[in-house]
Amino acid sequence: MGTASVAPTASAESAASVLPPPLTAESFHLVDPARVRIGQLLFFDPILSGNRNISCATCHNPDHGTTDGLSLGIGEGGMGVSINRTPGTGADRIKKRIPRNAPALWNLGAIEVRQMFHDGRVTHSPDYDNDFATPAQEWLPEGLSGLLAVQALFPMTAQFEMAGDPAENEVAGAAYSRIDEVWPIIAKRVRVIPAYSDLFIEAYDDVDDPLDITITHLANALADFQNFEFQSYDSRFDSYLSGDLDALNDAEKDGMALFYGKAGCSGCHSGSLLTDHDFHALMLPHFGPGRTRVWDTIVRDVGRMSFTDRLEDAYRFRTPSLRNVALTGPYGHNGAYASLEDMVRHHLNPRESFEAWTPDNLILPEVPWLSHVDFLSFEDRLERARLSAQLDIEPQALSDGEIDQLLSFLGALTGEASTQGRLGRPSAVPSGLPID
Repeated sequence: MGTASVAPTASAESAASVLPPPLTAESFHLVDPARVRIGQLLFFDPILSGNRNISCATCHNPDHGTTDGLSLGIGEGGMGVSINRTPGTGADRIKKRIPRNAPALWNLGAIEVRQMFHDGRVTHSPDYDNDFATPAQEWLPEGLSGLLAVQALFPMTAQFEMAGDPAENEVAGAAYSRIDEVWPIIAKRVRVIPAYSDLFIEAYDDVDDPLDITITHLANALADFQNFEFQSYDSRFDSYLSGDLDALNDAEKDGMALFYGKAGCSGCHSGSLLTDHDFHALMLPHFGPGRTRVWDTIVRDVGRMSFTDRLEDAYRFRTPSLRNVALTGPYGHNGAYASLEDMVRHHLNPRESFEAWTPDNLILPEVPWLSHVDFLSFEDRLERARLSAQLDIEPQALSDGEIDQLLSFLGALTGEASTQGRLGRPSAVPSGLPID
């Protein structure tokens, strides 16, 4: 980027009139400390995966901003962690890349959060007695504490994420029968371990015996841990919002003025979490296996439409929170840009960026046996035209100097002590399995 000095298009003082209220401890759902402790152990314990070889932390690694640092993740069959994870070898090697980028976990326990996943396929809904619209529909377990608990259930059931191949273990086999048949198997694995069952009996009033432990207890504990561990509202931007006007330097203040002014970022990245919790089409280049629906004849990812079946939702994805954004690359629902600067530039001119994009923008481990699939949709002329026809943002003209200022402000959204976690990684887990 250029380093030329530029005058801000709007003053920090004028931006202050549209700034959100500070994020505080009161912005989050309450948690139970005993359940937080259980959730910490479960989050790092591979026992929740079909082959007992992947934990939540494998793809949501605190050392990489609660992501894996890859454009598209490597799930079941892979080896290693985060950017050092490899696709495996022999018969156990991966059969498919994870179709979307691993989303960051920061502040998902906030009360204002309305949906989970890039396509919002877990959300509140009055259409079901359990109050949630999810891929499990009426088979979702009862008693789940909220969206974060509901979300925790689904990676366990996904073949290429945590479940594995049906021929390998009973979890994956059950997933092919019906989704809710997976969860009792996993709950049983956990409750037969005395160190776990003792913790559950102590933490839950409705658990008097190990046989009382269900997947709901596991999911609620995982939710409480993620809510507690990944709260982050101690950035310098938070200090500024709380009245310390010297918390941001001049470049960051100028970037803030652009963010809330000329650049138009706050049109979607609004509120205390810097997201409108809505869905938008950004014309990001598509690659990878996609989340192809049963009746699709081509590899693609139509975003929100895959859940709602509404044509107007095609290629729209959830607006992510920008808190700790400097830590959570690659960026976009599919990690299309490894660089935050490149992602910003894409927003400023999506069509030009789309046409200029190359796979060099990715952090994508080489998988020779999947290379024939990786860029099928990107090279598909008709699919490119369909994707290009759906765009919700207008180009914005910023100089290199202004982009530098904007990036400075985005860097000021990084938490300080909070990004180190509260409980951190346990030294061991009750299953005795190795932890990531």
